[in-house]
Amino acid sequence: MTDLDADILDGDDGPEEAALAINPVDIRFAAMNLLARREHTQRELRRKLGRRFANAQLVAQEVQRLTDEHLQSDQRFAESFAWQRTGRGYGPQRVRQEMRDRGLADHEIADALAVLEVDWRALAYEVYHKKFGSCSAAELKEKARRARFMQYRGFSAEHYQHLIET
Repeated sequence: MTDLDADILDGDDGPEEAALAINPVDIRFAAMNLLARREHTQRELRRKLGRRFANAQLVAQEVQRLTDEHLQSDQRFAESFAWQRTGRGYGPQRVRQEMRDRGLADHEIADALAVLEVDWRALAYEVYHKKFGSCSAAELKEKARRARFMQYRGFSAEHYQHLIET
């Protein structure tokens, strides 16, 4: 018996054979399951599917196919994500950074934020008063703490500075 015959009898598939066994339908099915739960960017889909399927080229092709069929859209994700994060009280700087972290281009981020038409000063006012109430900060240390909180939330000084001063 040869080594090749022994491998066949053992059922020991090599990495090349395992990669060939990946079916594009399985990748598409897994991607559709992910997209059914929530929108994903192309980068997120490739990363998540790449953990399950070894053939990165096949994963990229299937993700591109879903994009071409408008089943996956980075722009739709950007609008949905921006709406969700502003609804939770996050400012434009934090929303932009989180969108960049998810693999969106700057023009997609700008378009999504423009569609929202958010009054950032009004949102900062709501967030500030929900956290700190209507009492003013007397001490410099307290003012700095409040400013750090608003910066962490993603607001620029022009959005919240007038709230701290009063």
